[in-house]
Amino acid sequence: LYFHIIFAVKRRENYISSEWKNELYKYITGIVSNKKQKLMIINGMPNHIHILIGTKPNCNLSDLVRDIKANSSKWINEKKLIAEKFEWQKGFGAFTVSQSQVPKIVNYIKKQEEHHRVKTFREEYVEFLNVYKIDFKPKYIFTDE
Repeated sequence: LYFHIIFAVKRRENYISSEWKNELYKYITGIVSNKKQKLMIINGMPNHIHILIGTKPNCNLSDLVRDIKANSSKWINEKKLIAEKFEWQKGFGAFTVSQSQVPKIVNYIKKQEEHHRVKTFREEYVEFLNVYKIDFKPKYIFTDE
């Protein structure tokens, strides 16, 4: 089962630096591997991350994302990679991906910088919600949490 997972830095702050983002991505890859799941690709912007994960049917996705966020934020804080306390925003988006669409999503995630030259994170996220026909209340998708 494939999931395209998206989550943001708290208050969508631009805290993920290009200087250490690849280390962060490797660390997250290790978390996923240790949970016996397969990280297909990870990329993002200074304020959010996209991950494509192949999971086994018995994987509890909420627990996996909780562990990714908790352990990666702890790693960032222990290494003191930013001056303030690093936190991820509460919640995450998870969108199912059929096997035939995996190459398309890999390409999409790979080209994050290109996408965000013309589209904000908010616009991108709302577009995903609309494409997947997910009902939402705009006031709740981007709180300060």
